[in-house]
Formats: sequence, structure tokens, C-alpha cells
Amino acid sequence: MIYKLSVLSKTEHMKLVRYACITILFLSLTTCGIYSFTGGDTGDAETFQVNFFQNNAPLIEPQLDFEFTNALQDLMQNQTNLSLVNSGGDLVFEGEIVEYRISPTTATANNRAAQNRLTIGVNVRYYNNLVEEKNFEERFSFFFDYEGSELLTGSQRDTAWEAIFERLTQDIFQRALADW
Repeated sequence: MIYKLSVLSKTEHMKLVRYACITILFLSLTTCGIYSFTGGDTGDAETFQVNFFQNNAPLIEPQLDFEFTNALQDLMQNQTNLSLVNSGGDLVFEGEIVEYRISPTTATANNRAAQNRLTIGVNVRYYNNLVEEKNFEERFSFFFDYEGSELLTGSQRDTAWEAIFERLTQDIFQRALADW
């Protein structure tokens, strides 16, 4: 049965508009294809592999390499539907931690650090074994500022690492999989 819009009641008209909007939204989401809400394009990949990121920085911090490797694995598992494998991954991340540096950023009148900055840098090699043109090697770094009177230990260190790892892993993820 065909209705003229002028014949529809206001309630029926609102229902029609609502159904049209839902249909348009559904169609626009399904046409996004292989893109996820996080912006990652995994193509035909089904697996990924994150090799151990050894700490080769001049200043060695225990557990940094283990924690960073886990952070990158966790991000990939949380933001893609890929399966983590130990070898033979469709997408492979490897590299090393090349910088772990604490430096003063501002000084007080007494020539003491008012604020310090922890900088962590990683060199990443990414291999897309399905589309080799997407392979890259690149250095990523980020920092965390903290009060000069505080020591970078315990929960302060954990907070700094978490903030830096979040940014580093997102930058690596975006570089490898955001193919806009």
C-alpha cells in the first residue's frame, strides 16, 4: 500500500523517518568493509606476531623489554580480530628499544630539576607477509614528564611506562594498519 506523506499521521511520519535513518546508518557501516572502528586495515591477514623487543638502550631498565612487548601484543589483540602466533604470522612486528633517557626539562633557581622527562624510543620493523609494499622500519619515541623532586620508581614508574607505551603502541598500530 502506498501512502502519500500528507496522509500519514505525525507518528507514522516519524516512524518512517526513523526507519530511513536506521537503514542509512546500517548501510554505511556495512560498506566499510575490512575497516574496524579503530581504523585498522588488516586486509586478508588472520594472524600477527610480536617478536621480543630487546632493550638495547644505553640505560637498561629491568623488565622494560618484556612490558613493552606485552603492551604491543595486548593492543593488537584488543583492536583487531587477528590471532596471536609465535611464528609465521601474516603481520610481524619486531625491533628493539633504543632509548631510555631521563633528562631535566626545567630548572629551579637553585639549579635543580623542577621537572624531569622520561623518553623511551623503539625501532620497529613491520612485515606484512601478504602485502610487502606495506613493510617499514621506523623509529618511534614518546615521553612522560614528572616532578623533579620525585623518583622514577614504583607506581610513578608504572604510570610513566603505561602512558608512554599507550602512545607508542598506538603510533605503531596506526603506522602499520591505518591505511586511509
